[in-house]
Amino acid sequence: MEYLNFKLITASVVYSVLGILILVVSFVIVEKMTPRTLWREIIDEHNTALAIVAGAFMLSVAIIISAAIHG
Repeated sequence: MEYLNFKLITASVVYSVLGILILVVSFVIVEKMTPRTLWREIIDEHNTALAIVAGAFMLSVAIIISAAIHG
C-alpha cells in the first residue's frame, strides 16, 4: 500500500493542473502578441508552418514545466 500514498497523488494532481494552467496562459500570451489570430491562420488559411511553430511552442513549454515540477 505504500504505492498509494495519497499525499503524493494529490501533489501530482495539483502540479499537473498548475502546469496545464501555465501552459494555457503562456499560449494565450503568445497568441495576443501575434498580429493575427493563430486559429484563423491555421484552419482557414492552411498555414502549416504556423501550426508547426505553435506545436513546437506548446511542446517546449510543456517540457520546461515538467522539468521544473520534476526537479
